[in-house]
Formats: sequence, C-alpha cells, structure tokens
Amino acid sequence: MNTNKLCYVFLMMLAALMPMSVKSEERNNNSDILMEKRNIGNLLALYPTPVTVVGAEVNGKVNWLVVSHVGIIGHDRILVSMSKQHYTNQGIKESGRLSLNLVSREMLPQADYVGSVSGDKIDKSEVFAYHYGENGTPVIDESPLSMELDVVDVYDSPGFDNFICTIANTYADRAVLDENGKPDYNKLRPVLFEFPTYSYLAAGPVLGKCRQFEKQPHNCHKEVMQPDGIIRLSRVEVYPEYIDEYMEFATEVGEISLMNEPGVLTMYAMQQKDNPCIITILERYSSEEAYRKHIASDHFQKYKQGTLHMVKNLDLVDQKAINPANVIENHVIL
Repeated sequence: MNTNKLCYVFLMMLAALMPMSVKSEERNNNSDILMEKRNIGNLLALYPTPVTVVGAEVNGKVNWLVVSHVGIIGHDRILVSMSKQHYTNQGIKESGRLSLNLVSREMLPQADYVGSVSGDKIDKSEVFAYHYGENGTPVIDESPLSMELDVVDVYDSPGFDNFICTIANTYADRAVLDENGKPDYNKLRPVLFEFPTYSYLAAGPVLGKCRQFEKQPHNCHKEVMQPDGIIRLSRVEVYPEYIDEYMEFATEVGEISLMNEPGVLTMYAMQQKDNPCIITILERYSSEEAYRKHIASDHFQKYKQGTLHMVKNLDLVDQKAINPANVIENHVIL
C-alpha cells in the first residue's frame, strides 16, 4: 500500500473513532452526575402530605382519626388510604361516607391525640367541637376547611383499605378565602406530615404563579447563609414631611429584593410606634457578594437616590445571631 493510501485509511479510522470518544466522554460525564445522587432503595419519597382528620360514625358514635395518606385522582375524586386495623374503617364501609378536615396548627395537638389512640378502646367523640354537615357526616368546627365525601369504591391493597370518594360538600372558613371566594392556601397554611422522620411540617410561602414565572414576580430560591453572611439592623430617621413617600420607596425595594435576589434572605422593615419617623430594618444577606450585588442593583439604587433628601440620619449596626438554628422566614405574599 502506497503512502497516500495509508494516510487516507488512517484518517478514516481516526474520524470513525472520534464520535465514539466523544460519546464515551459524555457517558463518563453523565456517570459523574449520576454518582452525585445516592440510591436509597425503593423508598416512598412523595412526602410531605397534608394532615387531615377523618370524621365518621362507628357503631352509632362519632369517631375521629388523623390520616395523612390522602391524594387526588383526576379533578373530582379523592383517595383516602387507611390501615385495615383502624376502628374507623368499619363505620365508613357501613355508611359509605366520611368527612375530611384539614388540620390547622391550633388543632394539631388534638389531631395528634386522635391519631395515637384507638376508637375501639377510647371514646374520641368529644375531642373536637363539631356539627353535622348537609351530607350527614360530623364536621370539625375548628378546621379551616372540611369536605364531606361519598365513597364510590374501595380498592384493597395489602394492609390498607383505600377509599375512593367523590366530594359532596366543601366548607371553608371565610378567613381563608380570597376575594374570589376560593381557598387561599397562603392564609390556610395546612399542616403537613412526612413519614421518613415522622414529623409535622409547616407549609411554606407561595413561590410563584403556575405558567406565569416569566410574566409575574416570584419568590426565588434562597441561598444558604455563608460564614461571611451579613445580619444588620438599619435605623433610618426620616424627615416628617417625607415619611409617607419614604415608606413607598422602602416597601418597593423590600418586595423586589426578596422576590428577585437569592442572596437577600430577610428585609423586614418596622416603624417605631412612639416615633413613626424612625424606621428599623432587619436585613440578612447570605454573603458579602450577595450584599454587593444588592446595593449595585437597579431597584436599590432607585431607592437610595430617591430617598437621599428624605433621610435625616442613618445608623447601620451589624449583628451576630445568638442561636443560628433559629431561622427567620421572610417572604412576600403573592
């Protein structure tokens, strides 16, 4: 074989190997990414779920049971999954109906109790004040939102009765409804439960509106406080004739910063009761870099330049958390 042919064959072989090398490199990179996640087995990890109290009549007496294995099937069915050993199940099977009551923080101690003792040994009928709904099931007065359900099917699985239900009636406290008469879950804030650590959790803030993140403000992901993070109390004294205008500037910059800056963790402005011209702002920034980005932002510069002539005195005092485990939750209600 002459030299030209030999070079040609070599180049063709090299070209054929290049895609394989790239693919092999891609596979290695993907493998590295996958290795960052740890396989923890076939663990059910769709928690947390809302904590509810099921109400039903069993043997002619009202009984309550805390249940957190509830779910949605389509847009008009609810699944309530209950261990077969529960006393309440027989009453639901006989009547074909139950109530489902969302748990508030105030009623959590009683809810935890009714989930800890069995109705076949202890009378739990008076644990909650209640009334009968229009569908004939006991509804908890204190629950911010309750539903009366009709059982349309029971799906049997190992150890569990799974009641598939339609919704007969929904009752909501007026305090948890929005201006359109719909449940506002930022006001409702139901208690959640997660099984892996057997803990109750609080529902968090609204992060944004579905399918509208590009169009509307949202509460973005927040960074973790770093060793060089900043905690500061800013004391601002405003000239009396500018106080209303200053408050508008301060409110705007606080809302925009919380919604759009991951490094701004807290921006909580307070007005002194006996002297409304003195404003104290609790500020937390995840790092020095986050703070620098904040003061360079357009919205902060608008606030700073717009209020320079309004401020009589400014005092900035850096702070240190006594107990860093006490986390401050600060967000804008959307």
